[in-house]
Amino acid sequence: MKKLNNLARRWVGLALIGMLIWNPLPGYGWSHPAPTTPYITVNHSKFNAMSWSGRRMSVKERVAHQRAIEEVYWRHRLWPATNHAPKPRLEEVMPQEQIEVKVKDYLCGSEKLESNWHRPITDEMLRSEVARMASGTKNADMLKELWAALGNDPFVIAECLARPRLVNRASGETADLSVSRAECGWEATSAVGAPRNRYGHTVVWTGSEMIVWGGYNKEYFNTGGRYDPATDTWTQMSVDGAASARRYHVAVWTGSEMVMWGGSGAQSKFLDSGARYSPMTDTWAPIATANAPAGRYAHTGVWTGNEMIVWGGNAGFRLTNTGGRYDPQTDTWRAISAPGDLEGRRYHSSVWTGNEMIVWGGQNDTGLNTGGRYNPATDSWTLTSMVNAPVARNSFAAVWTGSEMIVWGGAGDDYPFYLNSGGRYNPATDSWSSITMNGAPAPRSVHTAVWTGSEMIVWGGASLMGAANTGGQYDPVTNSWKPTTTTGAPSGRYHHTAVWTGGEMIVWGPDGGAGGLYCAPQP
Repeated sequence: MKKLNNLARRWVGLALIGMLIWNPLPGYGWSHPAPTTPYITVNHSKFNAMSWSGRRMSVKERVAHQRAIEEVYWRHRLWPATNHAPKPRLEEVMPQEQIEVKVKDYLCGSEKLESNWHRPITDEMLRSEVARMASGTKNADMLKELWAALGNDPFVIAECLARPRLVNRASGETADLSVSRAECGWEATSAVGAPRNRYGHTVVWTGSEMIVWGGYNKEYFNTGGRYDPATDTWTQMSVDGAASARRYHVAVWTGSEMVMWGGSGAQSKFLDSGARYSPMTDTWAPIATANAPAGRYAHTGVWTGNEMIVWGGNAGFRLTNTGGRYDPQTDTWRAISAPGDLEGRRYHSSVWTGNEMIVWGGQNDTGLNTGGRYNPATDSWTLTSMVNAPVARNSFAAVWTGSEMIVWGGAGDDYPFYLNSGGRYNPATDSWSSITMNGAPAPRSVHTAVWTGSEMIVWGGASLMGAANTGGQYDPVTNSWKPTTTTGAPSGRYHHTAVWTGGEMIVWGPDGGAGGLYCAPQP
């Protein structure tokens, strides 16, 4: 299936590029002069309609097309299975007025590029951008859906899909169209419009976009970007109403919003504030601070389906074992019980099982190999078994498979510090089983891991040899490893982030610019 999808992606790209070459956009001929962007009255409620060679598109039509685009993205928005309520309709999360604002914003931006910067968006730019999408897409199926929603009309696709992205980038530059998609392996993601270099940022996957926010690089950031693999484009996030700049915070995806909280910033090393971000409307809303946990950083957070639970971290120059539960529907916090026998910690992991949060490992005065399971239904803790538990560690990676928590790698207390061992924890039996080290990647810490549905993929990290650009795919059924390819892989890095899209792994940071998209070869 994966091979067929990749072949389909290539054929779709070639077919669409061919269509654009031999059948130019209506009103766009190879010999046609560049059209002039129409005059737009920013303070007027209605914009003039655009017209090229008899093709007209009113603002009303543009809004209808934008709604069709938003419907596709909303269908692909990840609605966590743990969410108690059914997924709402688009109009419940994105009113008509917000769609109209999006359209007017890109029309105004297009006009400003010409009038203020003398860089009009030409027919050649639009045609090249559509061709770039076709050749550079990382999700051909979704791109086909987007184009079908626009009636597979090249003129509409150029105006309603390509133009907004060109305006967002504020650039006439296009991607290299000579890049072709491999059957499986690595491919670079676009660097155009990507957030600046940073680490200590967070990332969430929405089902159709990767959202990167916050972080630090000689200054704290409250900026970010949304990466769309279907069009291989970045969109800058609004900073209006955004939380204060910070790093080492947590972020979760609720199904319609990114909720972030805590972290360390210039104003305070221990922040107890946060915010909710809607990618549908590109808007921020603050979250309540009443009854919030004490400010902290290097904590963890999970989404339960109706609440974000945060726990642990550095709080006021001490490592805490406290936490809190945040309900975005009511914008309220409530405390969670503190586990009496579980040490405060940082650089640990947390996963959500469907009814419990499991925390494990991390660092206090020394490394830890203890953990606990928190049940929000009873507000109670159960310590995890230490029998056959992996050695103490911090800055490791952990994933939830649906029945087990897998932990791997990290930094131990003794030289050479870096580890390439791990373990699998089964909460149903409160038991640990070991992970083979045969064929495992080289020891490392501050790497990333994602769960594909059948394998854990680990990649990157810090090692004795420096920043790694290697990794491995671990199959818990066969207890075996196979390496990730280094052909076309991003440069070695650590303090990066990674998400699983449902078919591919995207890694980004801390160097900014391009990241990497990895299609994992399947058995």
